Formats: sequence, C-alpha cells, structure tokens
Amino acid sequence: TIVELVEQLEERHYAKLAYDDTLSSQHLDNYIDDLDPSKMFFLAVDIEEFEQYRTVMDDQLPKGKLDAGYHIFNRFQQRLEQRLEQLIETLPASVAAMDFERDENYLLDVDLRQWADNDKELDDRWRKQIKNQVLQLRLADKEEEDIVPTLEKRYANQLNRVKQYKSQDVFQIYANALTELYDPHTNYLSPRRSENFNINMSLSLEGIGAVLQMEEEYTKVARLVAKGPADKQGELQPSDRIVAVGQGDHGELEDVIGWRLDEVVQLIRGPKDSTVRLEVIPAKSKSTDQRKIITIVRNKVKLEEQSAQKEILEIPDGDQVIKVGVIDIPAFYIDFDAMRRGDKEYKSTTRDVKKLLQELQDEGVDGIIVDLRSNGGGSLQEANELTGLFIEYGPTVQIRH
Repeated sequence: TIVELVEQLEERHYAKLAYDDTLSSQHLDNYIDDLDPSKMFFLAVDIEEFEQYRTVMDDQLPKGKLDAGYHIFNRFQQRLEQRLEQLIETLPASVAAMDFERDENYLLDVDLRQWADNDKELDDRWRKQIKNQVLQLRLADKEEEDIVPTLEKRYANQLNRVKQYKSQDVFQIYANALTELYDPHTNYLSPRRSENFNINMSLSLEGIGAVLQMEEEYTKVARLVAKGPADKQGELQPSDRIVAVGQGDHGELEDVIGWRLDEVVQLIRGPKDSTVRLEVIPAKSKSTDQRKIITIVRNKVKLEEQSAQKEILEIPDGDQVIKVGVIDIPAFYIDFDAMRRGDKEYKSTTRDVKKLLQELQDEGVDGIIVDLRSNGGGSLQEANELTGLFIEYGPTVQIRH
C-alpha cells in the first residue's frame, strides 16, 4: 500500500512534489508532531535517536519498508503507557500535595516548548499540567471530591485508546503525516475509514440502524435511526449497553466489553436480510447482571436526517404573512456506486433539493433560503450540480488538475 501511495503522490498529485530527502525530513518532523504535539511523552534522547531516519524514509517507503514509522510509534506507545500508568497511580497523592500559594509559571504555547532532557524535567512538566487542570476544574465549579476521579477517568480513557491501536491505525498516522505535506486535504483512508466515508457520502448502509458511542468499557446505544431495522423491531432502546454480538440465529455470542467502537460496529453491520443477535444490558436494568438477547434482521438503512430537509417559515409583515421556504443542506452527498451502476434513483443532494424546491413552489412560498451553515462540504460534483438548479448558465467553479 505505501509503495502505491508514494507513486500516486509523486505522479498524480497536483503539487508535483518529489519524495526526496527534503520531504523525508519534513515527514519525520510531521509524524513526531502528530504523535506528541505537546512534547509530553518523548524525551530529547528519543528525538535524537529518530534522527537516523531523517533522510532515509524516502528510500525506505518506495520499497515498502515501514521500519521508521513503527519504531517511532512503538517508542511513543511505550512512553505514553509508562507515563499514564504512573500518573493514574500517583494522582490522588499528587493532587493532595499541590501548593496553590506557590508562584510558578506553566508554558501553554506548545510551539515554544523544548523536548525534555530527562524524566525529572518531564515529571515537573506533568506536575504543572495536572495542577493547571485541577485549577481549570475548580474554575468550572467542579466539586473538590470529584476532581481526582474526573482526571483519573480522563487518563484511563486515553491509556485504553492507545492500547487498542492496531497496525492499520499506525500506518494511517504515518501515511497521513506524509500526505499532509502535499496539501491539507490529501488523506489516506484505512479500509474501515474508507467504508465510513462512503456511507457518509451515500447516506445509506446495510445494518441495524443504531448510532453507538463508547461509555467507559461499554458500547452504548446513543439513538436509533427512525424507521431502521432496530427501530421497527422495537426491543433495542437508547442507553442500552451492548455486551456481546452473535452472527445469525445460532452463531456464538462474542463478548465485546472493552472493544474499540469501530470493531463493535463492524460486527453489527452486515448484508441486507442477514441476522445479528445482540446481548444487551437494558437501560432500565438495576445491575449489569440483567441481560437480554435481541435478534434483528439487517436491512438497508437510510440516514435521512443527514439529507436535505425543508420547512416553511411564516413571517408576519403588517397585515400580511410572508411564506419563506428554508432548505437545509448539511452536506453535498452522492451515492457514487449507485450512480455508476446506472441506478436512476440514486441518492444525491441535487436530486433531493430539486424535489424540495418543487414542493415549496407548489406550496406557494414567496421566497426560498438555502441554509448551508452546518455544511462541511462533500462532493464537488454535487456542489456544482446543485448550483445549476439556481443559475442557468455561466461558470461556477474552475477545476485544474
């Protein structure tokens, strides 16, 4: 993958940058900065050791060698785990010993920080960091007895996340540290992130229609997609905690407590008409021992709440009422796969907005507002096609590649 990525960047990227010693040097700095931007884990001796890779990464990557990326990440993970485990263990005593009458400074601008020369220097940097966080929690009116548990939970979650990193995650950080040097919007997407990108663009997936989130070590149901399989089945409820997932009517239930969210999602998603079984702790359960098994048949899930929507505002104007149609467009989405297959009913922003415009005109609105305030972008093709609904002819965008 990395060989093909370097070839694509050098041969097809608009910037026409060669991955040479200069870019290799920038890649190293960018990668280290992506891992430890606050200079709170690596020591100066680590950074000095990494200098051996400064002008050789451009020789390694085109040959498929990822030694530098994984060596640097392994050291980062080692430093982070040691630091956070020590921190969590000593946090109650450290906070209790803090002297808030002492006059001292803490450098907040990370760009002005230098790499710590030794553990003692880094220990003091962390002492000030924790002290600063305690002060912030006090200023936020946090109860004194809740401050240590809050910080313990914060660092335990960070520790748990980094322990769950896999080779694919490391590769993604390493690859993007390079692609970002070409321009901020060129990114490598791992297979899982690529799948999520396609779902967001097409506003559809095959699964059960539940939005999940992590709560400590549990996967919790945040909400159900209206009219999705889980919503129609009726048993799964918001705030239920999923503790195991089984495939089919008789597949073994696999315990997912402590799993990464994306891995649990991957188990639950699946082809239309297939069955998934969820063992959950119902939201209303008084203890974690109360469990129930819910069987759901997967289906196509339409993420309609993320598609263009309309409403009519009636605004008083003297003796009259002005009817204003508002079309909210949260993203420029399109189902590329369906379009390539020749599906005449493929999902797209322009097609949806065209229908909404006709509906608003049929309802006799006096004017229309297109609301793009929450729109983070998406398909350039769709942004341009949509403009064609309002402007008959003339240039709207120039593309050069």
